Amino acid sequence: MTSTRLQHTIPALIVLAIAAVVAWLSFTEEPSDAFLFPRVISVFFLGLALWNAYRAVSGLARVGGGIDGNTAINVLPGLLVALGFVFLAATSLGFYAAGALAFFTIYTIYDPVPLSSLNGWVRRIAVTLVFMGVIYALFALLLQVQTPRGMFF
Repeated sequence: MTSTRLQHTIPALIVLAIAAVVAWLSFTEEPSDAFLFPRVISVFFLGLALWNAYRAVSGLARVGGGIDGNTAINVLPGLLVALGFVFLAATSLGFYAAGALAFFTIYTIYDPVPLSSLNGWVRRIAVTLVFMGVIYALFALLLQVQTPRGMFF
């Protein structure tokens, strides 16, 4: 297997494994009513992950050549914040509080505006509040799904 093909296959199989675990969890967790939306989405993403894995293993995926070290280092802080959100903060602080904290942190890390700029901080806070308002409207009001509860709603 060539290096480029391997660069497509390994991530595709990792994504497939994660999609399979998420789909399995969405069908085995209780209360089942709270997992209706995750079931629909997880089955859809599992199908996409299967298609992606098939393309990678068969050699049909020929786009891109992977990422270089600098790109990986640039992505690492955001990935660590996201992992902290998923595995720690969402269950202890609550989905919306942890989501706002994670979004604000990632936005601050990648925002090119200097940290000394007052306008930058106002924009970060405003965008975070609007983003979380949209997320709340989507999950709580429109979809009416239960999100992880924690210390702060």
